[in-house]
Amino acid sequence: YRSRKRYSKVEGAPATMMNADMDAVEAENQVELEEKTRLINQVLELQHTLEDLSARVDAVKEENLKLKSENQVLGQYIENLMSASSVFQTTDTKSKRK
Repeated sequence: YRSRKRYSKVEGAPATMMNADMDAVEAENQVELEEKTRLINQVLELQHTLEDLSARVDAVKEENLKLKSENQVLGQYIENLMSASSVFQTTDTKSKRK
């Protein structure tokens, strides 16, 4: 920056040139600020998406545990029905051979 000042004093650059440089720096800062804002918004959106997905995973895990429990109850019920029915009784092949 000092070299610019010296340059502008030495060369006698008009004040408008310095204003143009400042405007360019300001415009660059504005672009950087907009980019940072865009990235921050994108990160926040991704965080919300992650939170939603995490909540969905928790709900699916809970449902899965519930269904496993129901399947165990149904499995036990079917097993009890099969053992009570003569159609599903196991045949003892050893006793028939004797």
